Amino acid sequence: MIVKKILTVLGAVLCLAATAVSAREQMQTPAVAAGKDGQASTRPMTVEDLFNLVESESVSLDEARSGAEAAAHGVEDAKAQRLPDLTAGVTLTYNGNVLMTDRDFTNAQTFKSPHFGNSFALEASQLIYSGGAVSAGIRLAEIQNDLAENNVELTRDAQRLVAIAGYLELLKTDNSIKVYERNIELAHDLIDEINAKHEEGMALANDVTRYELQLEELQSGLRRAADRRDVVNHQLCNLLGLDSGTRIIPDGNFAGAQASVHPESAWQETARQSSPVLKAAGFSEDMAEASLKVAKSAKKPTVALFASDTFSGPYHYDIPPIDNNFNIWNVGVSITYPISSLYKSGRKVRQAQASLRESSAAKVRTEEELDNSVNEAYTLYNQAIKDLSTYRKSTALARENYEVVSQRYSEDLALITDMTDASNVLLSAELSESNAEIDVVFAMYQLKYVAGEI
Repeated sequence: MIVKKILTVLGAVLCLAATAVSAREQMQTPAVAAGKDGQASTRPMTVEDLFNLVESESVSLDEARSGAEAAAHGVEDAKAQRLPDLTAGVTLTYNGNVLMTDRDFTNAQTFKSPHFGNSFALEASQLIYSGGAVSAGIRLAEIQNDLAENNVELTRDAQRLVAIAGYLELLKTDNSIKVYERNIELAHDLIDEINAKHEEGMALANDVTRYELQLEELQSGLRRAADRRDVVNHQLCNLLGLDSGTRIIPDGNFAGAQASVHPESAWQETARQSSPVLKAAGFSEDMAEASLKVAKSAKKPTVALFASDTFSGPYHYDIPPIDNNFNIWNVGVSITYPISSLYKSGRKVRQAQASLRESSAAKVRTEEELDNSVNEAYTLYNQAIKDLSTYRKSTALARENYEVVSQRYSEDLALITDMTDASNVLLSAELSESNAEIDVVFAMYQLKYVAGEI
């Protein structure tokens, strides 16, 4: 299914991005140029800025546009086949003397011939009927042009999805870093409190050690998140054509991104109208149909008007040759029928018919896959919204539990292990909530991508 293919590709991208979420934040803003001390520049960026850079800097998109430009020239070339053919030629020759013999090669005689020869020729022809070959060729070129332009749209959508995946991964990692920093700060406060109790003889040295180990784990998680960000930032800079020393600062404002106002049926209709994947399948079917017309045209005659004018000399068909220029012109109609097509073209026609049936079946299959993909993306989007609601409740409960346990520990009513557990639960809940918020936004963009509206 299309969505599964998309999820596979994006899964790879996001895995890479998840291992990479840190490279973009440390790299990018013309507003703050890299200083003489080597500090990285930063660049605040909205989703609109992101897509604008994809449009102007994506190498893949430039490649697709070049293909579309070549296809447009192909249409012009195909239409030029309707224009008349004109040929002009000039020939200058050096002619030897004429040798004449009897049929048994005896009685050889030589006649002096004018040595300078010339010929000026002009020919014109206009195709009148080709059995539909020219029209079908033009139609085929037009479909190829449509397919190339659709490929630009496909490439743009794919590049946008890859870019937004990295962009959101940066945001997700930034949120994770904030959660780690907040919990590290809480850990420091708790260690200070435990040290104070230890000095009063109300806590064991082991309690301090245990929470210092917890602090080390938090700091290790923070470092890993920062490293992930560096990798993703670097990859996104390359995609957007930015200097690798730019630190991208994503805008976390996604107002309205978590509320789908359209039912699935509306998304299905949008996909049927806008999906470049479905359009590509339709163009492939049209191309197969045009190819069938080209194959059938081989069985039909070709009719053309022609005219020619030749001005040449000397005249060699008299003895001795006549040293004069002669002008000959003619006009007429030519009718050509390829008799061999009676036993050759049938195979090509049957092949084209089979290709048309294959393209039609592929289009139907693409429609089914698109329907399944929209359904899957829509379901995942709503699932992400429900997961976010669950994680928010979990975070609220974890925070409430942490405050209760912290208060009880301050009153010597809880053990240090209780505080460690409460802290771990809170960290996990906050990380899950921050990630779930980004997952909702990404699920929305993925749904738009499947429907051809990203």
